[in-house]
Amino acid sequence: MFKIARASLAESFSTEFPELEGCESDAFARYTVSEGWVGDLSNGVIKLGERATLLHGLNTPECGLLSMMRCYDPNDRAHILELFEQAATSSSHFCYSTTIGLPNGHRQPVFCVGESDGLEQSSAGRMLGLFVFPRFKLAASTHLRALS
Repeated sequence: MFKIARASLAESFSTEFPELEGCESDAFARYTVSEGWVGDLSNGVIKLGERATLLHGLNTPECGLLSMMRCYDPNDRAHILELFEQAATSSSHFCYSTTIGLPNGHRQPVFCVGESDGLEQSSAGRMLGLFVFPRFKLAASTHLRALS
């Protein structure tokens, strides 16, 4: 899944999805680990949280896009790179899913939802988003299948 949508500068994720009364955040935490990230388009630096840094196999939380994507499924990298390039040129909402190759041969599914903004102003803009990591790993020979 690789999706991008042009953003309305008047709306961001924080205004589009109000908190629901009685939302079961414990259920979400039971099945997933999530963590925010931010990217500075003036210098191309992406800053990941502690968990995302570890799961992406990086030594430091600050990295470039290609360094972050190095652990992604090779079949998905070109699509994700294209998505980030589009989001870097026009304020957008975007999402993707892929798997991260782990040193032990297993693969960790990852979902990313984000937005880019500030591109229409004098600054270079920024990206921010959220990684969601399901609390399971796939064996090296296991493949995710889309149900239709």
